[in-house]
Amino acid sequence: MTVEELLQGYSHDYSWDEMMDKAMLRSHYQPLFQKLADLDFSTISQLHQQASEMFMSQGITFTVYSDDAGIERIFPFDIIPRIITAKEWQHVEAGIKQRLKALNMFLHDIYHDQQILKDNIVPSWLIASCPHFTREVFGIDVPNNIYVHISGIDLIRGDNGTFYILEDNLRTPSGVSYMLENREVTKRLFPDLVNTSQVRMVNNYPLLLHSILLSLSPRPVRDPVAVILTPGIYNSAYYEHTFLARQMGIPLVEGRDLVVNNHKVYMKTTRGHQQVDVIYRRVDDEFLDPITFNPGSILGVAGLIGAYRKGNVAIVNAIGNGVADDKAVYAYVPAMIRYYLNEEPILPNVPTYLMTDEGSREYVFNNIEQMVLKRTNQSGGYGMLMGNKATEKEVEEFRLKVEENPREFIAQPIIKLSTVPCFLDGKIQSRHVDLRPYALCGPSGMHIVPGGLTRVALKQGSLVVNSSQGGGSKDTWVIDQ
Repeated sequence: MTVEELLQGYSHDYSWDEMMDKAMLRSHYQPLFQKLADLDFSTISQLHQQASEMFMSQGITFTVYSDDAGIERIFPFDIIPRIITAKEWQHVEAGIKQRLKALNMFLHDIYHDQQILKDNIVPSWLIASCPHFTREVFGIDVPNNIYVHISGIDLIRGDNGTFYILEDNLRTPSGVSYMLENREVTKRLFPDLVNTSQVRMVNNYPLLLHSILLSLSPRPVRDPVAVILTPGIYNSAYYEHTFLARQMGIPLVEGRDLVVNNHKVYMKTTRGHQQVDVIYRRVDDEFLDPITFNPGSILGVAGLIGAYRKGNVAIVNAIGNGVADDKAVYAYVPAMIRYYLNEEPILPNVPTYLMTDEGSREYVFNNIEQMVLKRTNQSGGYGMLMGNKATEKEVEEFRLKVEENPREFIAQPIIKLSTVPCFLDGKIQSRHVDLRPYALCGPSGMHIVPGGLTRVALKQGSLVVNSSQGGGSKDTWVIDQ
């Protein structure tokens, strides 16, 4: 079979296609598709089935809370890798590093001097009205002034090939286990191709993360104790919690496994209490300590914030990062980059309209068919209105919600995400994607995993890539060519 026969009927719906430049196959995709063309469709189908069986046998799952048919699902995986060139990646990497540097400075500032508010770069009312601005940790000094140790910055690529930052995930970003498992499955399906294509490796992520966790220990001991704090088996990312604990060789604990005594955190073991130095928490702020936050929480540890304030335990990521994840605050990140770094942003934001502004509201609803409305503090594809697909009734209902509480909403123009090839229903088809690169930041610097997690909108024409909304994922290759 020729490459032309393999791609017969491939259409990319007038979006930026990462494989095709008009009718020509981009050079960095040629070796992969020559390999696929050497196979027949039945062999490709067998590889696809083999990948699904690998995911099933390893229990690579995610949870859908709203699904009455059962909350555990196997994570959908497409076998055709997404390929990013070294030149493209250099641009993305530089932009993410710049952005995270500014966001980290913003978080330190907002919980200390608040100079950016005094200088009227970010409005004070915006921060005061943010539900994730955590006053309880104001003034706490964190180790090395690092607030964002682990981030998953979501990128999209528009119809002219430009990369945009879609949102910043600075609290407990998930999905890295799928990135690592995707690579392992791809290596088993195409072992020779991964080697010959000079694909940059991602599998050192657990080693890098483990090293950062230990480097944050407040005690100068030879073997600091780090743990992962999970909400438990019913959490949507529990598979990932177990995966990372196993990969790093550190305990996976729940709140009931920890106790605070004399402002120090201890883990209950069969040999007695063992002091904990670093907690990689996968529990949201408001559930971490029933004394300081939600008194009804059974997921956290009573007295944890007292130990944190005393500097006796490091918490990764820092508490209070949610203020920088707010989609209304997102609109000001380019201004933060200029303010703190005196640089122009390398990666642009998606244009964002704050619904608190009456003129913006009027413009958005007058052009609603070109807009997506989002709640400022929801994720997972929930709380959105896609204007081009909404009925008049849905638009009017959303308008009333916006007018009732405009601070809770932002609007952005609908950007047609770039497309990549996927093997679906026995043929090669284009589907829209985003990209979540993972960055690790510690005392020795910042490391961005080359590639990250590509999420795919598996439904034809859909722009919603979230797994909870029918999305899947694929391996992401950064290649040196």
